[in-house]
Amino acid sequence: MALTVVAFLAAGSLMLLIGVLLTGYNRRIDARVQDLAEENQPAAPQRTMAQFARQALPKIGAPIAPEEGEQRTRLQARLVHAGFYSRPAMGLFLGVKMLLIGAPIVMGLAAALFGLQPMTYSITYGLVGGAVGMMAPGLWLDWVKRKRQFNLRRALPDALDVVVICLEGGLSLQAAFQRVATALRSAHPLLATEMNILQREIQLGRSTGEAMRQFADRSDLEEVRSLATVVLQAERLGSSVVKSFRVYADSFRIKRLQRAEEMAQKASTKIVFPTILFIFPAILFVIAAPAVFLLLDLFAAMQD
Repeated sequence: MALTVVAFLAAGSLMLLIGVLLTGYNRRIDARVQDLAEENQPAAPQRTMAQFARQALPKIGAPIAPEEGEQRTRLQARLVHAGFYSRPAMGLFLGVKMLLIGAPIVMGLAAALFGLQPMTYSITYGLVGGAVGMMAPGLWLDWVKRKRQFNLRRALPDALDVVVICLEGGLSLQAAFQRVATALRSAHPLLATEMNILQREIQLGRSTGEAMRQFADRSDLEEVRSLATVVLQAERLGSSVVKSFRVYADSFRIKRLQRAEEMAQKASTKIVFPTILFIFPAILFVIAAPAVFLLLDLFAAMQD
């Protein structure tokens, strides 16, 4: 049991490490976020440990790095969809995954060598922990992607409302996106950061439609792909996008309301399991305990 607890603690610590390293190393385009990061720089020993980890983890994960171009591209796309745009993100992810696979096995063998656990149990625990460590990073990455997509979907209706207002006021589409990045920075910082990336791509020479398509590829959202298609057609044909954006804003808002209603309906089902596991036993104990004590007293009196 002690070995199992240590293995779970080690796995949790390593997962926390990947979250801190990848999130901290992820490149931020927003100037205000960069200023805040510069003001809150960690101490020198922490920076040294982080730099050492960033240098060591890619080497540790090299044995399991995909060699084929298709697999490597697929893994890179998954990291981008989760919001990790920096080049070392793949090496850090694979390094932490390798640690999660190898650490439980090494700990199991060490426990067997030192006599803390029988060899059979140690190897079994090590293999089970390694299997969990092999699957956990991918599951965590998918969870981060879903959470990021949820935040972007929730922010899109508000962003489109601001874009429509700006376009009707006479601003260009590029200026409207810049206004979105400024106005929604506090309410939806993730979308504001993506809008800043979109602005930088337009400044580097891409058209607005191509920048929107790149945003759709980074977020893997069908809603953004639809908007990118509308913008590309407007650029090709010279038509206006105000009406289309207004229709998309209304439809996205309806979908957001439907998702909220769906989550509310699921809550009644999800609450059944904790009710059965935690609330019903306590209620049963409160109701049945007095009767049990009375029966015990009755049996004791009958024996006397």
